[in-house]
Amino acid sequence: MSVRPISSQSPIKQTTTWARWLVYALAFLVLAGLALWSTLVGASSISLRDVLQPRADDVVSQVLLISRIPRTLALLLAGASIAVAGMIMQMVARNRFVEPATVGTVSAASLGMLVVALVAPGMALLGKMLVASGFALAATGIFLLILQRLPMRSALLVPLVGLVFAGVIEAVTSFLAYRFDMLQAIRAWTVGDFSAVLQGRYELLWVSLALTVAAFFAADRFTVIGMGESVATSLGVHYGRWMFIGLLIVAMVTASIVVTVGVIPFLGLIVPNLVSLFMGDRMRRSVIWVAFSGAALMLLCDIIGRLVIHPFEIPIGTIMGVLGSILFLGLLWRKRTELG
Repeated sequence: MSVRPISSQSPIKQTTTWARWLVYALAFLVLAGLALWSTLVGASSISLRDVLQPRADDVVSQVLLISRIPRTLALLLAGASIAVAGMIMQMVARNRFVEPATVGTVSAASLGMLVVALVAPGMALLGKMLVASGFALAATGIFLLILQRLPMRSALLVPLVGLVFAGVIEAVTSFLAYRFDMLQAIRAWTVGDFSAVLQGRYELLWVSLALTVAAFFAADRFTVIGMGESVATSLGVHYGRWMFIGLLIVAMVTASIVVTVGVIPFLGLIVPNLVSLFMGDRMRRSVIWVAFSGAALMLLCDIIGRLVIHPFEIPIGTIMGVLGSILFLGLLWRKRTELG
C-alpha cells in the first residue's frame, strides 16, 4: 500500500494563496488597462495599432514616445508615491485624517520652490527638489510638535489643525509671490497638471519610486511606530530614528512631485483610508494595494480631465480636489457616526 506524502500546505492555505495571486493579477490587468487608455486619450488621435506597431518616422509614434508614454509613467509613479507617502504620514501622526497636503508639507514644499525662484532661479531640478524637501521636512516636524502640545480630545481636531497650519504657510507664500510679482509663476507648482510632462521632464519621479520601494521594506517598522513610542521601544524599534526616516521619505516624495507636476490634493488621504477598510492597519500587507490604488485613481482622474472638455483638458489637481473633498467629507461623517 502506497502512502501519499503530506503536503507542506493545507488545501485552505493553498486556495488562499491562489486566490491572492488571482486578485493581484486582476488588479494588474485593471491598472494596465487604465494605463493603456490614458496613453490613447488626448488631443492627437492615437490608435491601439500605433501603440503595438510604432514607426520611428511617424509623427504619431513620436507623440507617443515623447509625450504620451512619459505622461502615463509620470501618472503611475506620482499616484503610487503620493498614496504611500500619505500612508506613512498617517502612521507617523497616528491619525487617519492627515496627509502631506493637509498638514503643511505640500504648502512648505511650494514655499521652498518660491524661495528658490527668488534666490537662485537657475538652480538644477535636483537642487530645487532638495530645497523643497528641506522646507517640507521642517514644516512636517513643526506640525508634529504642535500636535504634541495640544490636548487632542477628538481625532477630527488633527486635520483641522493641519489645514489651519497649511493655510498659514500658503498665506506666507502668496504674500511673497505678490510682493515680488510672482503670483502667476507659483501656479506651476500649486496646481497639479501633467499636460507639460514630456520625455526628459519627469525622470525625477523615479526618485519617488525608489523611496516608495524603501518604504515597503520598512513597512513593519512604520506599523510599530504607529502604535506609539512606548510600544515601539518595548519591541526594540528606535522610535526617533524611524520617525525621522518616515518624515524624510514623505518630504522627499512630496518635493519631487511638487517640483515635477505640482500639487495633487487628497490622494494620500483617501486611498490609504479606503484600502484600510478592507486590508486593516498592517502596512506590510496593505502597502502594495495602496500603491496600486493610488496609481489607478490618478490615471482615472487624468482620463476624466481629458475627456470632459475634449480636446482641451482640466488639470488633474482640480479633478482630484473635487473628488477628494467629497470622499474626505464622507470619511469625516463616517468617523463622526462611529464616535457618536
